[in-house]
Amino acid sequence: MLRQEGQLYILDLGDGENRFTVEWMKEVDAALVAVAEAEGPRSLVTVATGKFWSNGLDLDWMLAHPDDLPGYVAAYQELLAKLLTLPVQSVAVIQGHCYAGGALFALAHDVRMMRQDRGFFCLPEVAIGIPFAPGMSSLIREKLPPQTSHEAMTQGARYGGDDALAAGIVQASVAESELADLGRTRAEGLADVAGATLRRIRTEMFRSTIEKLRTPQGLDLPEQ
Repeated sequence: MLRQEGQLYILDLGDGENRFTVEWMKEVDAALVAVAEAEGPRSLVTVATGKFWSNGLDLDWMLAHPDDLPGYVAAYQELLAKLLTLPVQSVAVIQGHCYAGGALFALAHDVRMMRQDRGFFCLPEVAIGIPFAPGMSSLIREKLPPQTSHEAMTQGARYGGDDALAAGIVQASVAESELADLGRTRAEGLADVAGATLRRIRTEMFRSTIEKLRTPQGLDLPEQ
């Protein structure tokens, strides 16, 4: 899942739906810890292959394990908090659909870029009957312009690459043939901005959101 190429750490989410299963989250958590504990100039690039970048939380598992839901949500929100406090710059290279919990994970990165001709960024929680937990809502508001966060959260709007760029969700929308190289180039240019000072700036910058993400929260699920 995690490999190093020079100053870049490449977090490869996979080639399936890349849902946040229990075991998958453990792997991602270990990868983020490894990047955080490394030394020297470095940056993180998060990639995937296939139709999805990430299709979000494992809703089927959540519905089948209601007693385990608090721990599951806490583990997921800790991943978001870890990204927000990472002492390196992070770039999400979104080649496919990026939905729900996957979209929040993308928002926790510093830079996001999308494939221009395929894939949607979407927060569909209003349509599937799952309200955002406080930390999740705070993260969206921190990362998106006010009108975009309103539209994305209350209407479940879908954004293709160009629409996401216009809405301030991503910083680039390019052809598939350019996407991977652009992500690497952007991340390489940010590798020197790493270390304890960056972490301290992040921690203060996102203090309220981080505190909410690390506060135990329930998550209302739709009735079966």
